[in-house]
Amino acid sequence: MNNILSPRSVLRRIARGLALAGVIGAFALAGISTASAQATAGAVFGKAPVGYSIAVRSDSTGAGRTVKVDSSGRYSARELPTGTYTVTLKQSDQAVAKHLNVPVIAGRGVEVDFNCSEIKCNEVANTQ
Repeated sequence: MNNILSPRSVLRRIARGLALAGVIGAFALAGISTASAQATAGAVFGKAPVGYSIAVRSDSTGAGRTVKVDSSGRYSARELPTGTYTVTLKQSDQAVAKHLNVPVIAGRGVEVDFNCSEIKCNEVANTQ
């Protein structure tokens, strides 16, 4: 006899429901941890002369990274901890221009452009 209300059938449906709830819960937790990880970092991006590099350094910790300007004149430094940064345009590891006190906010990007018509890209900046 295959009755829908038999104890064995009821137990199977309960077990399936619990398993489904566990899988849904696991996916929900994975989504929460991903969202919170993204919300603790920001980015600096912008335009700069092709062939240069951009150094992004935290004013408080000194941590940061250097990224290359791509062939379209764009750069991006992602996953930066929140804080205030100095963004430096470099050519052959020599500082050419700087933007000071650039705020990096969680979950956002800030645009910092270097335009050679406004700055003298062929001169090394005073880094003292």
